[in-house]
Amino acid sequence: MSSRRTVSLVTLGCARNEVDSEELAGRLSAGGWDLVDGDTEADVTLVNTCGFIEAAKQDSIETLLGAADKGGKVVAAGCMAERYGSELAEALPEAQVIGFDDYAAITDRLDDVVAGRSLVPHDPRDRRTLLPISPAERDDSQAHVPGHFTDFAGAEGTELPYRAAIPRRRLTGGPVANLKIASGCDRRCTFCAIPTFRGAYVSRHPDEIVREAEWLAGEGVREVFLVSENSTSYGKDLGDVRALEALLPRLAAVEGLERVRVSYLQPAEVRPGLVDVLTGTPGVVPYFDLSFQHASGALLRRMRRFGERERFLELLDTVRVRAPGAGARSNFIVGFPGETEAEFEDLVSFLTEARLDAIGVFGYSDEDGTEAATHEGRLPDEVVAERVDRLNRLSEELMAQRAEERIGSQVTVLVESVLEDGAYEGRAEHQAPEVDGSTILYGGDLAVGDLVRATVIQSAGADLVAEQDDAQPEAAQR
Repeated sequence: MSSRRTVSLVTLGCARNEVDSEELAGRLSAGGWDLVDGDTEADVTLVNTCGFIEAAKQDSIETLLGAADKGGKVVAAGCMAERYGSELAEALPEAQVIGFDDYAAITDRLDDVVAGRSLVPHDPRDRRTLLPISPAERDDSQAHVPGHFTDFAGAEGTELPYRAAIPRRRLTGGPVANLKIASGCDRRCTFCAIPTFRGAYVSRHPDEIVREAEWLAGEGVREVFLVSENSTSYGKDLGDVRALEALLPRLAAVEGLERVRVSYLQPAEVRPGLVDVLTGTPGVVPYFDLSFQHASGALLRRMRRFGERERFLELLDTVRVRAPGAGARSNFIVGFPGETEAEFEDLVSFLTEARLDAIGVFGYSDEDGTEAATHEGRLPDEVVAERVDRLNRLSEELMAQRAEERIGSQVTVLVESVLEDGAYEGRAEHQAPEVDGSTILYGGDLAVGDLVRATVIQSAGADLVAEQDDAQPEAAQR
């Protein structure tokens, strides 16, 4: 098709989905499509769905139906579309459905939709059975992940971004960007279906990641947030279990980047060398997003996970000896089948001692195709709800206490927006984007992207208020 077509891209779910959307946007832009915002009528609305938990799936369905109500053509992509495929297409005739394997040819797929040709939805399959490409077969420009990191050729005359393998177009702007280091997961947690539709764990080549970081820095990014389903597994499939420890200093050395932050660390895989790099490398934020999920050793084993309360506390103590102000956050599942009152109290006790900066609490719900869905000992809904409510109230109190402990301390704030009356909003080192609260900063003539040394003067829940120190910003990017 010779004329430009328009597409509205809606992203739901996690940071990994946000990167997928930017890669889809890059492919579409290079293939002759114009991206428009959701308020503008588009030829196609492409919804990158989330299929993680029941609430996310319901949100995805409502978003697809809402897009269809506007009268345009609707295409479902992302995790829910991949996970359910033809089943979703049959249940939701308002939208056409594509899977991860369609991403490399996304322009052709949407051309078909505009032309009125129906897409053939895929039959879902367990992607854990798909064998990733061997390290010997990789090159430094791509990795083989179903639907991702595949060869790409843009439209004739199109100027491709930093690499031709995965064109990426930023959708949000600002001084922070997610950077995907791997896709998939090799763990077999009994409550999680992600490996079945995301596939086996596949690390991106470190040279490719560094090149993308360099491109992001050239786009004005000052902090990259490394994302994957399990960042501590990075490099295992490349034959190097310490690959993350080597990658972080390389990223911190990229000109223009001021911060490197890592998400989703498995506690059992956090080696002493990784702690040293995270707490002792200039430019690498001492931030620990630890996937504890629970604190009872017996219950964790039923989840097919490792660790227990005492080991988790020892890990946090080790981190804080090396970096007393380090940030720590985690998510927890409440009401897992068979969770006893004693096991729940073990979790309550752990949270009281752990002094986490941010805590997420989720009530257990069965996920299709998971082992836990077959477990006995299902708790009544009202018991799960009561425990979630109790833990949420405790968590809010504990997060507020942890923030209050930071009053009087020095922090470095990355300015992300300009408010009124000489105020700015940003994040200190212990605050990750979107999930960990923010810092209101009072200072001089600052700009988005500045890193500012400041003293915390107040807290409000998990949020902080700080005043700029007398020194000038550490890195003023005007």
